[in-house]
Amino acid sequence: MPQQQGSLPVYKSNALIEASYRLTPAEQRIMLVCISQVRRDQPITDEVLYSVSANDIIALTGSASHAVYDELAKAALRLKRREVWITERPNGEGTHKETLVTGWVQSIRYRKAEGKVELRFTKDMLPYLTQLTEQFTRYALGDVAKMTSAHAIRLYELLCQWRDSGERVVTIEWLRKAFQLSDKYPAIKDFKRWVVQPAVEQINEHSPFWVEWHQRKTGRRVSHFVFFFGEKADNKVSGVTDTRRKPKRTASPDQGNQGVLFGIPRHLIEQQARPGESYEDAALRLLKKKRALLRPHTYAPPFLSIYSFTAVSNTSTILMSCATAKAFRRRRNSGLTRKLQGTVVPGSGLLVWLPTT
Repeated sequence: MPQQQGSLPVYKSNALIEASYRLTPAEQRIMLVCISQVRRDQPITDEVLYSVSANDIIALTGSASHAVYDELAKAALRLKRREVWITERPNGEGTHKETLVTGWVQSIRYRKAEGKVELRFTKDMLPYLTQLTEQFTRYALGDVAKMTSAHAIRLYELLCQWRDSGERVVTIEWLRKAFQLSDKYPAIKDFKRWVVQPAVEQINEHSPFWVEWHQRKTGRRVSHFVFFFGEKADNKVSGVTDTRRKPKRTASPDQGNQGVLFGIPRHLIEQQARPGESYEDAALRLLKKKRALLRPHTYAPPFLSIYSFTAVSNTSTILMSCATAKAFRRRRNSGLTRKLQGTVVPGSGLLVWLPTT
């Protein structure tokens, strides 16, 4: 493979990204390396072979294990036995009358002397990988290369679908079905602990995205996860994902009030963002402007100026984004930190900090 394989693009139909399947990280890497070799603009047949070598895996992950080829061979065999359940047709052509259940690959050739395996995609899989004209997602192979959680890779793809909006809302029931985890982690706290939170942490660590998330209730039951995300200011991971740009407006001002970033309503960020700015950059600039307009008698301890906050009343209340609040809690050496207590504002993504008496 080319030396800069981390920058190779991966194209997938959105129908495949939202399909129901479960792969291990090793199986995911095999598939993604093969998919990165597919020519999206040219027709291909199920007779074409795609190769993955031990050196490809080493270059992607940085692993130097002597057993890389053996692990690659075992993962390829497991991959052949995997199924994927797809309900949508490629290129936005509508839904299947019946759910399509197919495999990823139809055959494998082991070339141990060359340290590689060769695979053929199934005929049913090809329309979701090639000649994609609409409703597809593109990202760089290197964006997910170092992730060790298959859930992180899946979640990253789901967020990439909504790259322009910076927000994605999914029902917990749908996410369980997409990840094929309906029979695992029945308790919400366990699902968050072992699936969602590790996935978000790995995306924040290894991908070009930063991600924040919270849960939403329907009545008294937790029913949705809400993910806010954007590209990091210093994007060193991806050679393919789009450069930072002005957020695309996807909601009316009234709808925008449902989300905030650093305490700034998202519809205001969209209205005042400059060309080339991301949500994060625009929000930080607006926060600096807001701090400059704070009245002299507003309660604002000097060290708080390095964090984003909104003064709500003259001396008693400070609103901070959840991410900012985490950083604020780490300031344990500050006497004021011990004199404040935080309360979450339901549905706002904010914490209210109240001085204790």
